[in-house]
Amino acid sequence: MKILNKKFIYLISPNKIINSSFYNSLNLVLKSNKVKFFQLRIKNETFNKKIIIAKKILKICKKNKVKFIINDDPYLALKVNADGCHLGQKDMNLTEAKKILKNKIIGITCHNSLKLAEKASLNGANYIALGAFNKTRTKKVLYRASIKTLNKIKRSINLPVVAIGGINEKNYRNLLLNNADFLAISGYVWNNKKFKPHQAIKNLK
Repeated sequence: MKILNKKFIYLISPNKIINSSFYNSLNLVLKSNKVKFFQLRIKNETFNKKIIIAKKILKICKKNKVKFIINDDPYLALKVNADGCHLGQKDMNLTEAKKILKNKIIGITCHNSLKLAEKASLNGANYIALGAFNKTRTKKVLYRASIKTLNKIKRSINLPVVAIGGINEKNYRNLLLNNADFLAISGYVWNNKKFKPHQAIKNLK
């Protein structure tokens, strides 16, 4: 299965951005024309440091026509004029976030739950994230999702679904064949022992 001219990757940043070489790597990755969204997900930085990082990334995203999403923090998304924000179940609720971000994109993590997906849809989310579909080292896995869950949720709600969790060149096609709209990828690109980030993304055809 070859996916032609389709931006099917929802790329998530590494947990830490240590040096300026990251920005060059990001630009090369986004040039692949396979990434629809880029999410900044860094936890242990001050708000001001996140602003500096986010502004640099926003320029690279704009240049490559990629939507820039901030994880967890609607105020940071508003401050840097990102395209939107992604919220977990323990973050600010969707109604509050919509008041802050108005018409910007808001995505919601729904784990493996049809109930959470229906609630997100009802409350006006722009997309939902489901997973983890595979083992992952990027974050602790508390919920596992299956292809069966994915198909059930796709039949019930009319929102784009981002599949998350341990996605790599060996398992990504099965998720696309089973109606995942986008694939959230992080470790395979940024922590790949065999390939540099821009080479790793080319393996997802």
